[in-house]
Amino acid sequence: MTTIGILGAGRVGAGLAAQLAATGYPVILGRRSPKEETAAPTEGIDPRLSFSDQRTTARTADILINATLGDSALHRLTDLRTELAGKTLVDVSNATRDADDGLPGDLCYPGSSLAEQLQAALPDTRVVKILNTMLFMVMTAPETLATPPTVYVSGNDEHAKRTVNGLLGDLGWQPAWIEDLGDITTARATETMILVVPHILRRHGFQPFAVSLVR
Repeated sequence: MTTIGILGAGRVGAGLAAQLAATGYPVILGRRSPKEETAAPTEGIDPRLSFSDQRTTARTADILINATLGDSALHRLTDLRTELAGKTLVDVSNATRDADDGLPGDLCYPGSSLAEQLQAALPDTRVVKILNTMLFMVMTAPETLATPPTVYVSGNDEHAKRTVNGLLGDLGWQPAWIEDLGDITTARATETMILVVPHILRRHGFQPFAVSLVR
């Protein structure tokens, strides 16, 4: 059985870990240190979910999900280059600098994207960008929105993208909701979408939504 490793134990990482474990995957949630707290009470809920440090998680798991903070992810994951070689890295983060109110205010990589930076820094790793255009609770429960949401997929490796599409299906994403944009350079388009999010949150509060394609 494919083992999923999740780097980052915040709301995004903990939510993905719990849901993927519930669907049957062995999941390792990689924390920065043994004392780091997870953002959700995942420990003890599912025997398929275990905890480790991030380097061990990267070395042990078959597929890795980057749910670390986007502004420090490039440095953190580049340090795991050896452990990530030959593996698929699913990047769900947005690299932004905060505005005064703590919401995203600007991009860390204008004219590029975190996903592109990761692929360049990790040439032996297959980077696939998904799930970065929605609030975290929609990632694992897309069916709860009134309008079918869209998840955008960017990546250079077609086999890796097919594998990731399978994971999306396990998270509840129907094939019609998955939009393959093309190679990793298309991730700069979806990462730019994060700039609309703070304006929506300021007007409507912390309510689930996704930036979606409606036909």
